[in-house]
Amino acid sequence: MIQVKQLTKEFSIAKNKKLTVLKNISLDIEDGDIFGIIGMSGAGKSTFIRCLNLLERPTKGTIVIDGVEITRKKGRELNSLRKNIGMIFQNFNLLMQKNVARNISFGLEITGINEFKIPGMADKDYKKLGYFKKRTLKKKEIERRVDELLKLVDLEEKKYEYPAKLSGGQRQRVAIARALATSPSILLCDEATSALDSRTTESILKLLKKINEETGVTIVMITHEMNVVQKICNKVAVLDKSEIVAIGNTQAVFGDTSSKIVAQLLGGGEE
Repeated sequence: MIQVKQLTKEFSIAKNKKLTVLKNISLDIEDGDIFGIIGMSGAGKSTFIRCLNLLERPTKGTIVIDGVEITRKKGRELNSLRKNIGMIFQNFNLLMQKNVARNISFGLEITGINEFKIPGMADKDYKKLGYFKKRTLKKKEIERRVDELLKLVDLEEKKYEYPAKLSGGQRQRVAIARALATSPSILLCDEATSALDSRTTESILKLLKKINEETGVTIVMITHEMNVVQKICNKVAVLDKSEIVAIGNTQAVFGDTSSKIVAQLLGGGEE
């Protein structure tokens, strides 16, 4: 469960002058939710999602994930917690010089050998092994995990291709697989379908829904595309001028005809 309490984020823009991008944001995201965050341009959506994994550190307030207040964490402890939070981006952010398999495995490869986890093996037993045995097990586990993820995102035949040869939808599937490599319980999506055509967007949404149902991963989606929220999100929060102006079940929020900002968003106003 993600609990955000009184979250405020300010940026210094000049001497003695600050810009408030998020103001007193409070919300709960339940395990297994597909939770949408929507709003017009400048509402603070992207800053909010970057605060959830502390790529942006909040000015005030707290973020508690599974009972751990991550806003108090720093250094190696924070990096360890981040392994539980995957993230995908609008522009994919793939490593162009690495093939699909190496892109997916990248996060696992840079994990320290003493911090690496082997499913079914107790940490204490793993630590007793010699360095070369650990390295062999790590390599085999990474290969197994990559193949498992390639099957999940339906890209098994693209394992050794490079990103330049992939379509936009295929690149985003690689990005999703990479984000899931460490078996996170939370997946953050920052405008994950905005660079895709409508048909490809539909296939990515079906994939995200499938991943949510099969793995139970909690998905937090930042988007300006109302059709995306309506198709996949069970809950939604609407940001306007740095504050939450509506929150709840997606159908209930979108059905509230008294909300001006919701009406604007549904009417196709500029993001």
